[in-house]
Amino acid sequence: MTSLEGQVAFITGAGRGQGRSHAAALAEQGVDIIAVDLCEDIDTVSYPLSTPSDLDETAAAVKAHGRRVVTYQADVRDLKALARAVHAGLSEFDRLDIVLANAGIAPSFGLDIEPGESWGNIIDVNLTGVWNTVWVTKQAIIDGNRGGSIVITSSTAGLRGLADGSPGADAYVASKHGLVGLMRALALQLAPHSIRVNTVHPTGANTPMVMNDAMQQWIVENAAVAAAGMQNALPVDLIEASDVTNAILWLVSDMARYVTGIALPVDAGFTVR
Repeated sequence: MTSLEGQVAFITGAGRGQGRSHAAALAEQGVDIIAVDLCEDIDTVSYPLSTPSDLDETAAAVKAHGRRVVTYQADVRDLKALARAVHAGLSEFDRLDIVLANAGIAPSFGLDIEPGESWGNIIDVNLTGVWNTVWVTKQAIIDGNRGGSIVITSSTAGLRGLADGSPGADAYVASKHGLVGLMRALALQLAPHSIRVNTVHPTGANTPMVMNDAMQQWIVENAAVAAAGMQNALPVDLIEASDVTNAILWLVSDMARYVTGIALPVDAGFTVR
């Protein structure tokens, strides 16, 4: 893989799971990291979100590879807070090359939530939050005049219609499909600056977003729906965060220097069923 040494990456949802995996792997490749996470719970999310100590662990993982890291607690729904995070990172590193718009939330299970609120929070985090992330970071990459790469984390739910009839599930599928359209628009918009934009589409991954009590209880109570909508073609129930990271390492490298505007499944054959 072509060296990424000396580059800087801005990663949302970096406190744990896929975000932490991406941060550590990029650091191992010589990349300095701006690690952003909300680090608090959202009322309409039925599982615990990351904490400040989680973000500290991500920072430790980056430093273990000898790279520098700036951590910042910010909500991707808050455009001004994200802009402050970018400013903090640029103040330390004075460049930006890679953006991983990774933050997202799953549908709520087992909570008595007003339908519009459940829908709204998922759209706000998973779709608007990604647009916010790119909006506040793209100019810094343009100003560097070196090109760059933006990778948006979608889902297999961004390629197939998956739903259980709940507002949260509808919103999740809509948001993840919406990211594909956003990615294609951004790929065209930023191509003159040699900035590539792509999406990755993981199947279920062994992370806290999937491996939590609320999700497991939903699977038990909705076995038929889960069996119909959560089966991979390859004989594996869950992929690892590192499997998604490996795809992203390729996308942000010069090995994929002419790859832009694609929706890349990392799904153990889920979408071919």
